Amino acid sequence: MRAGRMELLVPILLIPLSVLGCSERTRTVRQGAAWFGGSSASSMPDERPRMLNAEVPFRYPVSLYLQQVQGNVTLRLFVDADGRVVSDSTRIVEPSGHSEFDAAALAGARLLSFRPARRGGTPIPVALLYPVHFRLPPGTVPAGDSLSQ
Repeated sequence: MRAGRMELLVPILLIPLSVLGCSERTRTVRQGAAWFGGSSASSMPDERPRMLNAEVPFRYPVSLYLQQVQGNVTLRLFVDADGRVVSDSTRIVEPSGHSEFDAAALAGARLLSFRPARRGGTPIPVALLYPVHFRLPPGTVPAGDSLSQ
């Protein structure tokens, strides 16, 4: 019976952890601007896109959470002039080394929504680099960490 209760607790514990999936609510457009529209000052937006999601949509993979594994994934997103992420254009630029983190980052990216970038007050499409950080709650020491010995 106890194992069954633990299975029920894991998803409940992961709900607050989803917030830990990404540590910043705004992202830099400048790094990705060279992919769409060049890198000159005239092609840069006056206003960068801003994430609108109340909660980040990245979910910590249960198996990696139970193993106390942390990781980072960097995605390249294409945000259209309506603020939607074009899923077919999302790419992993820097993988985490764990396919579960990479898959969770790609799945969450489809659920992102942005206030679009603007140039001269007009919404424009942009590409940007978007880091996703999978972190354990504060105070949790990952297995194998020097503090746990």
